[in-house]
Amino acid sequence: MTKLPIHFTAISLLALAGGGTLAQSAPADPEATAQGDVSVTIYNNGQALVQDIRQLPISRGRSRIAFPDVSARIRPETLSFAAANAAIVEQNFDFDLLTPTKLMEKAIGQTITLIRTNPATGQETRERATVLSTAGGVVVRIGNRIEVLRDDGLPVRAIFDRVPPNLRARPTLSVTVDSNRAGTRPASIRYLTPGLGWSADYVSLYDESKGTIDMQGWVTLTNQTGTTFHNADTLLIAGNPNAAGPGRNRRGGNRNLVRPGTENSGREQVGEFYLYPIGARTTIANNQTKQVNFLDVQSVPARKVYRRTVNWMQNDSQPLAVSSQIAFSTSRDQGLGDALPSGTVRFYQRDRRGTPQFIGENSIGHTPMGSELALATGEAFDIYTQAEVEKRETITAEQWERSARYRVIRDGEVVKQVEVERPKKYYRTTMRYTFTNAKAAPVEVDLVQAGLSRGWWSLDYRIVSEDLPGEQLNADRRKWVVPVSAEGRRVIRVTYETRY
Repeated sequence: MTKLPIHFTAISLLALAGGGTLAQSAPADPEATAQGDVSVTIYNNGQALVQDIRQLPISRGRSRIAFPDVSARIRPETLSFAAANAAIVEQNFDFDLLTPTKLMEKAIGQTITLIRTNPATGQETRERATVLSTAGGVVVRIGNRIEVLRDDGLPVRAIFDRVPPNLRARPTLSVTVDSNRAGTRPASIRYLTPGLGWSADYVSLYDESKGTIDMQGWVTLTNQTGTTFHNADTLLIAGNPNAAGPGRNRRGGNRNLVRPGTENSGREQVGEFYLYPIGARTTIANNQTKQVNFLDVQSVPARKVYRRTVNWMQNDSQPLAVSSQIAFSTSRDQGLGDALPSGTVRFYQRDRRGTPQFIGENSIGHTPMGSELALATGEAFDIYTQAEVEKRETITAEQWERSARYRVIRDGEVVKQVEVERPKKYYRTTMRYTFTNAKAAPVEVDLVQAGLSRGWWSLDYRIVSEDLPGEQLNADRRKWVVPVSAEGRRVIRVTYETRY
């Protein structure tokens, strides 16, 4: 839809008062609301469930009931209506809101008044004009001439004789019901709407000397539904319920999760989702961001980790800075003691003057209690590593067999079993890893060699020589913890025999 020029968007309220009226059930006070007892359940995926109970007079037989102040982005197909002794017959959602653009579009074929002001004298002139089109601009007929309203800097106001009957000042849902009795009673509606979302934001103060973090968790609510929800009982759901449609059923990930937890947090759950209720009722204003605290813990054990992950046969042309990470737990005894909804963790650290300074941020997925996390905050300024292929050669099948260290035990005796296979190529690769540390204190760097697994046929690789004992993380990765002295340099070598 083409946006209309700004010069005619000033609309005379006196002219509106002389014509049609707004929906009678909409309150006159812009700050008031027709909503009743409102409950809002908000999910991480930008969806929300709104439940609204209002006391309404319902006539006997068929009647039409208007519900102003519903979400402007309501999904009408999700509506559920309930009132004692009344059954719903039909529902309508009036989504054409009273705006200057809509007024002009609805005025096509009608006559309006244009008021032009002479900027030099301030004198106003009035002309009656028939609106012909709003496609790409406003075209009007004034007398015997056709004119296009342009944004030429001259003040122009458009006055409309009436409000079109199908325009609403506020988003309004109307239902036709059939009741077997008359009287005032609770009438409730329940519907889903996009535009209401929440996320978790964490503020963490890291104390390197004590090896601890203080962390606060904040819920950030956003409302872009076009409607304010007044004094709402608000409940947050940590999770993304599946929505119908192609490509919607995706599994969540948590790339910074070192080890998932196995502790129950004791929080209430619905289905597979954790509930985070807001303590008191709150008003969620349209186009507003609101923050509410839900986590506040001090002196949680934490440590700094330097890490570099190297791909298979990576040949660095120059040294690269290692990643600086902060590792901590969400366990009950030695951690944050709660299940963490997905969000962003921002880390601060005090300088020598005691002033907290921002040192980095990272994201987490939904994290069960008892998990271990390692969040990268940036690159280390003083610590570099360079991975190089120092030597690579092919070896014979006989040499490959000689490096195999295994025994086959059958009935308590060691036997040797040789299987003849088609000829294969085997490789012996020596990787050299160089570490430098410009800090005044020694450090340890976690070196991870990745890319060792290429499929079932490649799993029989061997580590035939390593300067430091390593830890096999899985079939694809092996880790070494490399001490590097203060203002020092260290080189370690690892030799692999592989079929690739």
